[in-house]
Amino acid sequence: MRRPDSSLANWAALSQQLGPDCLRVASYNVHGCRGTDGRTDAARIAAVIEETGCDTVGLQESDYQLDFIAQKAGMEAIPGLTLLRHDGHYGNALLTRRKVLAVRRLGFTYSGREPRNALDVDLDVGGETVRVIVTHLGLWPAERRYQVKQILDLLKRAPMSERVVVLGDINEWLPLGRPLRWLNSLFGHTIVERSFPSRWPLFALDRAWVRPRHSLLALKAHRSPLAALASDHLPVKALVATQAAARQEASLAAAEPSRRRRHLQASLSSGARTPRG
Repeated sequence: MRRPDSSLANWAALSQQLGPDCLRVASYNVHGCRGTDGRTDAARIAAVIEETGCDTVGLQESDYQLDFIAQKAGMEAIPGLTLLRHDGHYGNALLTRRKVLAVRRLGFTYSGREPRNALDVDLDVGGETVRVIVTHLGLWPAERRYQVKQILDLLKRAPMSERVVVLGDINEWLPLGRPLRWLNSLFGHTIVERSFPSRWPLFALDRAWVRPRHSLLALKAHRSPLAALASDHLPVKALVATQAAARQEASLAAAEPSRRRRHLQASLSSGARTPRG
């Protein structure tokens, strides 16, 4: 369900104000680079990634063109565990311009279903470690429940102070499905944006959760003519504050009333000098 604009921070304006200590991250199911026009074009995917303004992007359904996309976007590519298909490797990946501290690849395939996994990466963001988990959950409800339990068990063993971003194609069509309720219970309710299908978004399949919850400054689906064409999913992007970025945002917020008062005083002074009649 789409929230009104007033419930979201202005992503572009806030991103311009915040410095490099803020993580700009997206989740993007690239559909093997096959667009809604039936063409396979990795260059379009790279161009959409550039449009998002993000420095880190979790990919689902990426294929053998991953290195090409990374090169075009000026990012480092970290492949996850992959599914070998007749047309090559296929799976999750992470693209980033951040320093990579550690990489963990987790498999959680359910009962003979299509192989599923998560890519668990530690990044250096402004001197702070941020853990980014990229995943693509299964199509069957029991499969998704099993996979979300694996992710939750993993995170319950992590310190609560650890800054964590979980993002991916959750494949949950029901807004009250148990996997969503479980993730919301651990992370807090996240902002929901419709991302599928890309031309006429109806479903919020692509999600991002952040811990601690107040670190999520803004989240929105990236809508553009090219994004509607390049894949059947839109990217969903988030601004995630580190401690340094949170201090900067607080400073900007504190300065806003002063700027408004100065603007009002200037307007009043200008009005007093305006000749009458």
